[in-house]
Amino acid sequence: MKLTTSLSLLLLSLVLLVPVSQAQTEPGSKLDPTQFKETTVVHLWATWCSNCKNELKSGGWKKTVEANPSTHFIFMTVWCEGDGHEMLAQYGIGGQKNVTILSCGNPSRLKADRLTTLFGLPVTWVPTTWVYSKGSLRYALNYGEIRFSMLQDMITDCSSKW
Repeated sequence: MKLTTSLSLLLLSLVLLVPVSQAQTEPGSKLDPTQFKETTVVHLWATWCSNCKNELKSGGWKKTVEANPSTHFIFMTVWCEGDGHEMLAQYGIGGQKNVTILSCGNPSRLKADRLTTLFGLPVTWVPTTWVYSKGSLRYALNYGEIRFSMLQDMITDCSSKW
């Protein structure tokens, strides 16, 4: 738990070090997905989003996180205040060693001001889920609720040795 909290604070501090002018479009630019050595799932969500809440209520995220201890999961809120750790905790997410919880640092939902890209990829909808393997984006699910059996297949594919 301490390691996860320390890692979360370190990553959050890196996100918050981004200059304000850059924070509008690339608040996570200090996170470098090309440096993700293990399979990494980046999930962009918002506490007000009904689709995001449905995913949490289903228990799918908790089961997927726990079934994949060697996969790193980054839950990053976008277009809302805070990092959503309280809501994630209600659904059993956050105490796992393979989970990092972050905020994009820009809570605006106004089209002119909100986060529009992360890691050079467009952010147009929540929830959005990206799966990285060996530093490269392998899968991008950009619109709506995820099917967790499909996500598991993607994680299995990305974790294979071939």
